Amino acid sequence: MNTAERPSRRSWLVLILFGLVGQIAWSVENMYFNLFVFDEVSPNLDAITLMVQLSGVVATLVTLVAGTLSDKTGNRRRFISVGYLIWGVTVALFGFLSPELVGKILGLEGSRAVAAALTAVIVGDCVMTLFGSTANDAAFNAWVTDNTRPAYRGRVEGVLAVLPLFAMLIVAGGFGILVSALGYSTVFLILGVTISASGALGLFLIRDSDELARHGSLRDLFFGFYPRVVRANLPLYVAFLIILGYGVACQIFMPYLIIYMKTYLGFSVLEYSAVFAVAIIAGAAINIYLGALSDRKEKTTLLYIAAAIMSAGLIAMYFCRGMSHIATLLLFGVFGFVMITGYIFVSALSGSIVRDFTPPADTGKLQGVRMVFAVLIPMILGPAIGNAINRAAGIPLADAGADAMTTSYIPAPEIFLAAGLVILLVMALIPILKRAVVRSQNEVTAVDED
Repeated sequence: MNTAERPSRRSWLVLILFGLVGQIAWSVENMYFNLFVFDEVSPNLDAITLMVQLSGVVATLVTLVAGTLSDKTGNRRRFISVGYLIWGVTVALFGFLSPELVGKILGLEGSRAVAAALTAVIVGDCVMTLFGSTANDAAFNAWVTDNTRPAYRGRVEGVLAVLPLFAMLIVAGGFGILVSALGYSTVFLILGVTISASGALGLFLIRDSDELARHGSLRDLFFGFYPRVVRANLPLYVAFLIILGYGVACQIFMPYLIIYMKTYLGFSVLEYSAVFAVAIIAGAAINIYLGALSDRKEKTTLLYIAAAIMSAGLIAMYFCRGMSHIATLLLFGVFGFVMITGYIFVSALSGSIVRDFTPPADTGKLQGVRMVFAVLIPMILGPAIGNAINRAAGIPLADAGADAMTTSYIPAPEIFLAAGLVILLVMALIPILKRAVVRSQNEVTAVDED
């Protein structure tokens, strides 16, 4: 696949299977772990915010180490396969961390049992992230870079950028219905078995690139932060900053999205599932074409269009309130489609640029650097901004009761407005990226001529 003009069938199977299963797992963590805590443990947005932030820290540290180790051992296959196997086990166990069970094990009752259960789910989420980031963020992402070429990378990134949205559709729609019918513990168990089964399959299906060789050492953990490395790969790091910007924007509203639709807008499970279905399917269909288009057009120029679309959708979602229930449902779906279209396109373009300018010999060790920009900073800063907005709005939770662990407020619509404004700020980085790309291309041309 390294020298071919298009990915092989086996490579497409690995890309789609492990990309989709991984994104379903991350979507469950980002959306349904939060809803599980809100519904089954305590409606405490502070605890949910802390869980998201700590997960981002763990994901980044683990990816730095695991990415470097996958370079050092010259083996992505084992990290992906074994990582998915254990990842599934941790997901399967998460749904059993209820206040009743934790309280019974520790001999606690009431608010103390709730506090212990909140601690358990936060720790459990971090353990799940440890194995998920090893398998997906570090090893699988490096494998994709190893096994794709610039000639068709836009198409591959277009597909990979759509997968999180299909995962979100499956999770927000199907999981909502399944949870209503079977309960959280059974649904998490089914998902865990699926993730582990894909890991077992990976032992037979995944092949590492012929060009992958053992190199580097644990001293390379900080390789991507050396000033000389940044200067030598300026387009890569400017693209990282763009990823950071839209990552912060997403994390301002994404951890609270389903809770917002359920509590503030009053959508039923079927209604918010329908909103996701329409928005995601339509957005994904358009972006399959846009991903292929990015291979023929200048990617940095297309970023202007993608960012503008995403920002417009988010700002419009802020205004979807104060009208009839049906009108809110329809407009939220329409503007959600606009936002998702822009989100997928931004993600595909910036991801493709990152892969284009990632030095082939340093792919693994740079995955952790990517995580600093794509996960660590967004997952610390974004939820903090979002929850600060929610707390300031102080919209009360109906029937919150007297639970001392309850924050008694729900997500506010201003989180979408704030996210849209952050995306507009991201557009200021695009001219810098264009200049860095041109300079880098000129340097390569000069070297070739010499």
